[in-house]
Amino acid sequence: MPKRSGHNYPLIIWPALFIVALDQVSKIAVLKSLDIHESVPIIKGFFNLVHVRNRGMAFGFLNRPDLDFGFWVLVSATILAIVLLLFWFHTMKDESNWITLGLSLILGGALGNLIDRLRLHEVVDFLDFYVGSYHWPAFNVADAAITVGAVMVGLSLFFGSWEKGPHLQPAQKEKPQKSIKT
Repeated sequence: MPKRSGHNYPLIIWPALFIVALDQVSKIAVLKSLDIHESVPIIKGFFNLVHVRNRGMAFGFLNRPDLDFGFWVLVSATILAIVLLLFWFHTMKDESNWITLGLSLILGGALGNLIDRLRLHEVVDFLDFYVGSYHWPAFNVADAAITVGAVMVGLSLFFGSWEKGPHLQPAQKEKPQKSIKT
């Protein structure tokens, strides 16, 4: 199978930009449509649109108004993650499109949440899934993109490239050796 010549820049740039745009447009719609802590049932007993803010990260870690250093830790960590993602992409030689697309989704999600942190000093979350009284923590488009991207990269690294894995390559037949008679 021939090696890729160069990087697949459209596969890293366009999905990331799409995620940033979708994330920011959805958050602006929530900011304009819902009051803080307002909840609108979409699928009763399963899904609400809500307007919550998170100064911290996943599951409310560092989500305290008295921890101003937490803001700087999260902004710095996000910028470092973005730099590492770009470095990883730049140094890839022959990776699958699944890894590239996964990195792009992670990049777009990180940028979307970074924009919120820099603009609002917190992240807007609005997707609330639940069953009965059991709620998954509210999240947003950027969080979903990061999760899907991480799963894509993880599966690709764990199982090998889906495009070039051994299960997709035809078996090579050995040529029979010629016998020499004496």
